[in-house]
Amino acid sequence: MARYINIVLLGIVLVVVRLKGAEAQRAFFVFGDSLVDNGNNNFLATTARADAPPYGIDYPTGRPTGRFSNGYNIPDFISQSLGAESTLPYLDPELDGERLLVGANFASAGIGILNDTGIQFVNIIRIYRQLEYWEEYQQRVSGLIGPEQTERLINGALVLITLGGNDFVNNYYLVPYSARSRQYNYQIRFVTSKVACCGQGPYNGLGLCTPASNLCPNRDIYAFWDPFHPSERANRLIVQQILSGTSEYMYPMNLSTIMALDSKN
Repeated sequence: MARYINIVLLGIVLVVVRLKGAEAQRAFFVFGDSLVDNGNNNFLATTARADAPPYGIDYPTGRPTGRFSNGYNIPDFISQSLGAESTLPYLDPELDGERLLVGANFASAGIGILNDTGIQFVNIIRIYRQLEYWEEYQQRVSGLIGPEQTERLINGALVLITLGGNDFVNNYYLVPYSARSRQYNYQIRFVTSKVACCGQGPYNGLGLCTPASNLCPNRDIYAFWDPFHPSERANRLIVQQILSGTSEYMYPMNLSTIMALDSKN
């Protein structure tokens, strides 16, 4: 499973857009794939879903939330570090009124940089569509607080983009003879493997987590929850690097340094 961890780290881009001071409440916007999807796919007719146990087994409710994790995911921990509530999925009907001002999560499991990545999942929010929803979001907020305040909210926002892993996983691993794998003859080797917490087959490395899967008793000692997604513990460690990691992992600087510099301005 460790063969995917480089994609996890390389696929995360954190953007801070003209922060207005560390003490200010910032909207938080999330774009990307299943590493950061917190439930959008629950509202779609797709097989790329995490809406059945034991997903969410360690979430406060103990129930599946649409997160591809046993508990919290990367955006949750970032929101917690900022003292904010988690952003809701953009497709969630509860994302309305003042809740829009917290931000929104546009991510959708299965998508990639390429529009044809994840085609086997049929109905997912590909990245171009996430950006269309982003435009729609701004129009909704503008109707709520006016265009000038909306511009300030957007300019002071924190943006997380996690993208790229599925372009490899879906085109070379899950579908090894896809059109893309023939177009780009990339040899997969994503080097060592560990056992996933939840799955089936050798190393729990086949398929997604289901009620019939093998389930580890202690999720905190596993880097991977299922064959493709980090455990809650791993998500926490990833966010720790985002917040305070060295330039080896966070270039040119980590999020805490950026916020500290911004507060001085």
